[in-house]
Amino acid sequence: MEIIQILKALSDETRIRILNILRDGALCVCEIEAILEIIQSNASRHLSKLTNVSLVESYKDAKFIYYKLDEDTLNQFNFIKVILDKELDNEQKLKEDSAILKAYKAANLKCDTVSQVKDIILEIKGKSRR
Repeated sequence: MEIIQILKALSDETRIRILNILRDGALCVCEIEAILEIIQSNASRHLSKLTNVSLVESYKDAKFIYYKLDEDTLNQFNFIKVILDKELDNEQKLKEDSAILKAYKAANLKCDTVSQVKDIILEIKGKSRR
């Protein structure tokens, strides 16, 4: 049953964190890794699981692979949209991830300069601990 597989995919913190940052639009794998501070193999494993249940879809642009939310699946299973739109903003870790993403985008960083996100993360985490 498709719904069971989707629910299983939603039961992991890292996958929820990925879905959370993809709410703002497509991101390259390297951006996801940097923003969430996860290693490439971990990101790929979770993205593969999300892709297999059609929660995210990917496309290639030049040498980079980008991931975005699969709107068809979100429309088919409306409860997922409700979770993404109303529940994720209540979790501190997800708020922090969103703040890092916002600062990353404001700094106009791209895949080629993604290594600079570490400075943004340190700044955001320093503010959230105060």
